[in-house]
Amino acid sequence: MTYFLDRRDAGRRLAQQLAKYRDTRPVVIGLPRGGVPVADEVARALNAVLDVLVVRKLGAPGNPEFAIGAIAPGVTHLERDHLQALNVPTAFVQHAVAREQAELRRREQLFREGRPEAEVGGKTVILVDDGLATGASVKAAVKSLRARSPGRIVLAVPIGAPDTVTDLRAEVDELVCLETPAFFRAVGQGYVDFSPTSDTDVVRILRGRHMEAEEGDVRLTEPSASSGGGRSST
Repeated sequence: MTYFLDRRDAGRRLAQQLAKYRDTRPVVIGLPRGGVPVADEVARALNAVLDVLVVRKLGAPGNPEFAIGAIAPGVTHLERDHLQALNVPTAFVQHAVAREQAELRRREQLFREGRPEAEVGGKTVILVDDGLATGASVKAAVKSLRARSPGRIVLAVPIGAPDTVTDLRAEVDELVCLETPAFFRAVGQGYVDFSPTSDTDVVRILRGRHMEAEEGDVRLTEPSASSGGGRSST
């Protein structure tokens, strides 16, 4: 069974469930790459700031699609149960973290094009992805966001594995998930069109929003008062 035509359709439907936040001046943050077009629709509907938070999954030995953890700016999250069950060597984890940190920095530079990250201190942050499978990337993203002292974190996804959704409710202030199929196989099962989102797509979306903000004399990103710019990731 499919629920959404594509990520744009999913974002518009998700925004309907988030309408109560329209007047709270939220910051909408998409997880690249697939979460960004979903987040763009949410941000447009809520007239909100749109930003990204780059996360990188740490794949298991011989099965890179299975997450043993994830990294986000300033955060390394490891799924200890998975590491123990698979008997993953410490050296493998260290190498994977170093490799993905380099890729995280590359993507931050590519996506931001010199723009600062959004200021989230004391604000409602709506964290958006195109779906939840293991949840490792979202856990890393939430930990990274918490370090920036938001007032509230709302996790919003179109589709998710039931167990993962239940697990993540304790990690955020609110979780909105439109569909939790009992026989969850993969995020893509919820979409008619689940074509990959490219780096170019992400850059185009963010650049377009920035240009719209300038033309409309509206700030869609706000530099940190303390730094005057974005944080460098580690």
